Amino acid sequence: MKYIISCLFLLAAFILPTHAQQKDPWTSAQLMEPGTLAARINAGQTKDLVVLCIGPGALVKGSVDIGPAHEAAGLQHLKAYLQQVDRSKTVVIYCGCCPFDKCPNIRPAFAELTAMGFKNARLLDLPRNLKADWLDKGYPKQ
Repeated sequence: MKYIISCLFLLAAFILPTHAQQKDPWTSAQLMEPGTLAARINAGQTKDLVVLCIGPGALVKGSVDIGPAHEAAGLQHLKAYLQQVDRSKTVVIYCGCCPFDKCPNIRPAFAELTAMGFKNARLLDLPRNLKADWLDKGYPKQ
């Protein structure tokens, strides 16, 4: 009996951690550093750029407030907004409500971007939150 329990424990130890990990729908190349976006905004190089807030409020200068993408209404608003956007544009989404590993908005929104065929989809790299990774650095805000 101890042998069976030990085997089940070992099996669970290998399966559960890999099953619990979330697979991010973006690659590291699809992350945009905050300083890079801030420099483009400050230089006025936003003609081919769409910046969308898919979290609690649009604070990045020039961004459009879509609403929380983990809610059905927010995700539907994102889809409707993106229908009007040229697929060749760089679309940057951000939330910043909390650290990436806990954020309920970025995964469904980024998955939708890629499903809709946006080849230049980017996620603003805010690993801690919008305040620490954007506002506290003095980057341009609304």
